[in-house]
Amino acid sequence: MSSFFSFFFIFFFLSLLLLISSQTHYPYDTSYRIDCGSQTTFKNSYNETWLSDRYYTGGLPGLVSKPSRFKSSQYKTLRFFPISSGKKNCYILNNLINGRYFFRTFTVYDNYDSKLHSPSFDVSIEGTVVFPWRSPWPEDVNKNGAFSDLIAFVDDGEADVCFYSIATDPPVIGSLEIIQIDPLSYDSASIGNDVLLVNYGRFSCGYDSTGLGFSNVDRFGRRWKSDRGYRVYFSNPNLVKDLATKRSILGTNQQPNYFPAELYQTAVTHLGNGVLEYELAVDAKRDYLVWFHFAEIDSSVNSAGKRVFDILINEKKVNRIDIFKQVGSFAALNWHYTIKNLNSTTLSVKLVPVVGAPIISGLENYALVPKDVSTVRDQVVAMRALKESLRVPDRMGWNGDPCGPSTWDAWEGVTCHTNKDKSALVVSQIDLGSQGLKGYISDQISLLQNLVSLNLSSNSLEGALPPGLGQHSLVRLDLSKNKFSGPIPDSLTISSLQLVLLNDNELEGIVPEKVYSIGVHGGAIDLTGNKGLCGVPSLPACPLFWKNGGLSTAGKVSIGLSCFVILGIMVVMVCICLKRRRNDYEFAPPQDLISISAKRNRYHRQKSMMLLEMEQSPTRFSTTLNPL
Repeated sequence: MSSFFSFFFIFFFLSLLLLISSQTHYPYDTSYRIDCGSQTTFKNSYNETWLSDRYYTGGLPGLVSKPSRFKSSQYKTLRFFPISSGKKNCYILNNLINGRYFFRTFTVYDNYDSKLHSPSFDVSIEGTVVFPWRSPWPEDVNKNGAFSDLIAFVDDGEADVCFYSIATDPPVIGSLEIIQIDPLSYDSASIGNDVLLVNYGRFSCGYDSTGLGFSNVDRFGRRWKSDRGYRVYFSNPNLVKDLATKRSILGTNQQPNYFPAELYQTAVTHLGNGVLEYELAVDAKRDYLVWFHFAEIDSSVNSAGKRVFDILINEKKVNRIDIFKQVGSFAALNWHYTIKNLNSTTLSVKLVPVVGAPIISGLENYALVPKDVSTVRDQVVAMRALKESLRVPDRMGWNGDPCGPSTWDAWEGVTCHTNKDKSALVVSQIDLGSQGLKGYISDQISLLQNLVSLNLSSNSLEGALPPGLGQHSLVRLDLSKNKFSGPIPDSLTISSLQLVLLNDNELEGIVPEKVYSIGVHGGAIDLTGNKGLCGVPSLPACPLFWKNGGLSTAGKVSIGLSCFVILGIMVVMVCICLKRRRNDYEFAPPQDLISISAKRNRYHRQKSMMLLEMEQSPTRFSTTLNPL
């Protein structure tokens, strides 16, 4: 019996540990919390690490005019982007794991610059404009700041949060948070990864708090406001009653949304069995995802059918809810609904009683914003390489996506258009003439396969022209009045060039005939001012040998002819040698044959006489030798 109880205790203990671990384990630990404008890294009271300001492309640090107004350090400093930093600046986080992320910004002005003018600017996340700020800001937001958040999918290992100046106003940001979340959260399988979920209202019912609330226990870092600012009262406000419990709620902190238990431990209901209504401000002509949260935390409702109510969105009935019937008591129930092409600027949510009084724990409303098209990845790489090699000044704002968002201009001096299937943006023109550039042209320019026009004239660029220049669709090329050296690359001979201006450089070598023929076939070409170019009309003839050891075309032809003559002589000599060797071992001239025959006859006569004398001699010896 004792062994049975021991086994039961061990099994119960292991099951309890497994249950606890399943409730607490969270597999996504990538998070960045940046204290914009701060020079120090610290941990807050919730053990969250806030990084010193980093990952930005420009701008300057600032301090709110009344830091004592804010309890948390991360809200006292900010970064602003003056027009001298360019019209576009970004925070760019590299080497991220591809997946779904929660983005939140804190924006505050609080007269940090003593100009009493809140700025106008746009904020984009992952290349899509999502947060427009327009002056003047509401007074409360101006002084205390405001949070904005959304959920987006990162598919290129890089998170971009960019700011676009309107007129000369400097954009500002107080803090930035990027937190990895479950890739299946918020029905992503149906919504897809090319849609951003922009928060248009998130609140917890019955929880009266304007601070962090229980955001510190939310796995995603979601900030839950009090519902009081969203309530609509038809009669006495006191008829709306707050409910709360300390009992555990089943079905919380679970994949894929990890809604915290605290969300379901409070709720509101209506004492007179009346209608509960909420209103949220929205933008017309968008789709919205509304997420409802319920829990039956009234122990008197202990069977199905005791509390039933309908959900109406903008007066349209979308569902009937019986919490106990669906999940039982003290258990979380969440349900969502998608509104297509909303035609008003107000989203009305009503809970209309059928049996008993309605109850609700929380609500979220997200705008479904399609991700804007972005620049082809290879061309982003090429343009960033050009930014470094050309030493493009900060004032030009070459940050983030070169072409996107489509609602804003591309990088200064850059023209883009959509590709053939309208799925991405490509670079078609670069015009950086007379910009004081002092670098060189990166080899990565060959990745710009849709580049039609390139103008880098009147700068101080140097080095050799890259071998991949012009090998695709380039039609107009103006590199005049620089310090380029070396030869004209062969890639220009296979392009569609109609205008080539290479004058006033330090180029050298023979001009490819096909490049020169551009001017003959209706195009225009200017090669003047390059002392080292040769080989075509209006330019000097090319020397036999270049000073750098190379050969001109004439030199190559001369060497070719010389090699041919030498080869011919060698062939003749080999033939003579072979003929002589055949004579030595197979044939001889007639006079040699006669001489050999005479010598042989004389030898045979002498031998015959010798044998005759030996036979006649009485003292001869017998022999077994046969005479010849």
